[in-house]
Amino acid sequence: MLRNCNKWGIELGRHQAQAVAEGGLRIIEITWNTDGAAELIQQLRGELPHCMIGTGTILDQTALFEAIAAGAEFAFSPHINVPLIQAAVAAGIPIIPGALTPTEIVTAWQAGATCVKIFPCQAVGYAAYIKGLQGPLGQIPMIPTGGVTIDNAREFIQAGAIAVGLAGDLFPSSLIAAKDWSAIGQRSQTLVASLRSVSNSSSNEIR
Repeated sequence: MLRNCNKWGIELGRHQAQAVAEGGLRIIEITWNTDGAAELIQQLRGELPHCMIGTGTILDQTALFEAIAAGAEFAFSPHINVPLIQAAVAAGIPIIPGALTPTEIVTAWQAGATCVKIFPCQAVGYAAYIKGLQGPLGQIPMIPTGGVTIDNAREFIQAGAIAVGLAGDLFPSSLIAAKDWSAIGQRSQTLVASLRSVSNSSSNEIR
């Protein structure tokens, strides 16, 4: 899973998304709190039909419905908002709210979350925290974000996560400045290969 912050504008956002798609990533998140998010989602839905294009940083139902109207196929939120989760479920769109503590994780799941985003993982022990949650909460699908890198992503899958969310580590500022989309695609290939090596020996599916 990719979080595309789109802070370099729509055109650069398109190049970023195309690069990681060519590298093998198939689920791309466009954060909603950036200029041009709706337009970028619309464009990517047409340009990358083999990818699932969604949105993140959804804070309320107004933003959710605007994102759905733009073509978002899933929605992440950084927090638990039960009416927001229920609205997404009613609209038939996967919703992945952010949570950190066991109480928050269970609350999100019981409200109808498709999966639960565990955020920020770097504040609570990275993959070790995900592993620690598996005993009591292993039935809840978890997607860790925050502190996930190309080098440590496989550790989260091995710990029990069903997917991971990356942003900055896929897009080094030096490569963005140089517009070296090929190198970004290669970084994506490295990530996909690493995760698939884990999924081949487990039941996890990497997209």
